[in-house]
Amino acid sequence: MNVRPIRSDDDLHGSLRRLESVFQAEEGTPEADEMEILVTLIEAYENKHYPVGPADPVEAIKFRMEQRGLTPRDLEEYIGPSGRVSEVLNGKRRLSLRMIKRLHDGLSIPYESLLARAA
Repeated sequence: MNVRPIRSDDDLHGSLRRLESVFQAEEGTPEADEMEILVTLIEAYENKHYPVGPADPVEAIKFRMEQRGLTPRDLEEYIGPSGRVSEVLNGKRRLSLRMIKRLHDGLSIPYESLLARAA
């Protein structure tokens, strides 16, 4: 096993290639140990250099709608009348705290995503 710190994108690509070759390693083998170390190093590098913030609230709502096969009409119980739903989905109206709570409780959308633009 020849594992080194990841200090550049070139190192990252090399580590990803190596990870592909040991990804299916049988548990308890040196290759499985190498795979665990590589995953940790890759995650640390990517989190530092390519952080991913919370989802945009509207995108989070649309994602949940797609997952559950919901229509804008289904959102009325969480957001309000159809006109208000349309305004929210088109980015013309911000979510109120009441809407956020209802969407979180009813559709299990994380508060972090729903509050992303509130700051």
